[in-house]
Amino acid sequence: MTMGHDTQPTDLERALLVQVVLGNRDPREAEDSLAELERLADTAGVDVIGRITQRRAKPTPGLFIGEGKLADIQLACREGHAKLIIFDNDLSAVQVNNLDLALGIKVIDRTELILQIFARRAESAEAKVQVELAQLQYLVSRIPVSRKQQRFQGGIGMRGPGESPLQLRNEPMRRRIKDLKRRIEGIRKRRASGRKRRPWPVISLVGYTNAGKSTLLNAFTHAGAYVDDRLFATLDTKTRLVHIADDQKLLLTDTVGFIRHLPHGLVASFRSTLDVAREADLLLIVADAADPGLAAQLEVVHQTLAEIEASGVPQLLVLNKSDAASQDQLDSLTAAHHDAVVISARKGRGLDDLKNRIVAELRRSGCILGERASPAVDG
Repeated sequence: MTMGHDTQPTDLERALLVQVVLGNRDPREAEDSLAELERLADTAGVDVIGRITQRRAKPTPGLFIGEGKLADIQLACREGHAKLIIFDNDLSAVQVNNLDLALGIKVIDRTELILQIFARRAESAEAKVQVELAQLQYLVSRIPVSRKQQRFQGGIGMRGPGESPLQLRNEPMRRRIKDLKRRIEGIRKRRASGRKRRPWPVISLVGYTNAGKSTLLNAFTHAGAYVDDRLFATLDTKTRLVHIADDQKLLLTDTVGFIRHLPHGLVASFRSTLDVAREADLLLIVADAADPGLAAQLEVVHQTLAEIEASGVPQLLVLNKSDAASQDQLDSLTAAHHDAVVISARKGRGLDDLKNRIVAELRRSGCILGERASPAVDG
């Protein structure tokens, strides 16, 4: 079973965004989430023609939205010539199927969109294996219950294993999932073996997607890591040897970015990649100082670190993109985060201060640069 062919259309696919704000969810957080969904859609090559938001105490079992909103959605799609509806909520397989049939337009949710982006951005064999596993685990519970629902056949629907969901039932999918899990476990074992041979401390760059981790890696190492102003520019872990001062060396690794509501299946599938953070000597939590949603983003980062069992690793907050932040923003952030280091990786500002702090933090935790007090990480 292969990952399938790239189905991105030559013209941007037009889509309507729909969000249901449930219960007492914070309005600002909901607004930020919807804005982020639009950025995700742009990353996937979608032209967003509008947004529809509904506030409800709880979702309706069959459609998630209220029945009265269906007409509004149909009208907006018709007027905007949209062929796709993207929900900023996680939908059940039954809800997706019912919405597809009721609206006559393909419906996907936030998780499926993120999986689509990962499928397009995966370049290395390892990343492709991890993405395919996440897709298959998602699809196991998403096989259509109706032949009327022809999903995953072009556009921004799920791109990946197979063309027809009717060919992806039960045992073949489960056999493939077992095979992919065995391959990923083999990758983890090879990485563990490589870690024992690394004599240098390891610094792992983690943070919200698009915070500037790859730019910082390039600034430190001239590694040529791919940099893009879209979400999830980096899926593959990159590890580079850095001469931090004189003969003192360390390994600096870049990792996949985090995001709110990152699908659990992706976290699990990328476990071998994220082990680099769990077993590092120091985490540099890179944050976008100019982003007004930084506090919420840091909360997501800490939640994800807890999920991959990396909360206990020593951490240093790096407030990046200071060149794009106002002085008031920087003053407020440094008052709230006294130990943070303020830099601009793009402009090369504050890098010497960051290197000095890295040395100090490593020595504080018992690592001697040029040697190791604990296992290193293989990239």
